[in-house]
Amino acid sequence: MGAGGALGKQPYVCGLDAAVDVIDGKWKVLIIWALNHQRCRFGELRRLVPGVTEKVLTQQLRELEADGIVHRESYDMKPPKVEYSLTGLGDELNTALGPLGAWGKRRMAALEEAGQG
Repeated sequence: MGAGGALGKQPYVCGLDAAVDVIDGKWKVLIIWALNHQRCRFGELRRLVPGVTEKVLTQQLRELEADGIVHRESYDMKPPKVEYSLTGLGDELNTALGPLGAWGKRRMAALEEAGQG
């Protein structure tokens, strides 16, 4: 969470400022993308987001939950079961990230073509 997020310490300058505040963090966009139309347990998310540590995944899931992007469902069973999913707001954000992902793919292809990728 950034300065203007769920903590609300400072006003945002514009809509992009508000959006970037929510997705700021190396892994948040990949976590949101991994939860696209599916519920995942913690271990599944770790496999879907290679390279993220358990500590950072936990921290970023908590921040996304505080921002209303991710829902955490805890089941009363043994062993404990917890699933994560996108909220309606998270689905909206994921849809908005689609064009950014498409732009990134084009950028990767251009870099590859130029011998930089």
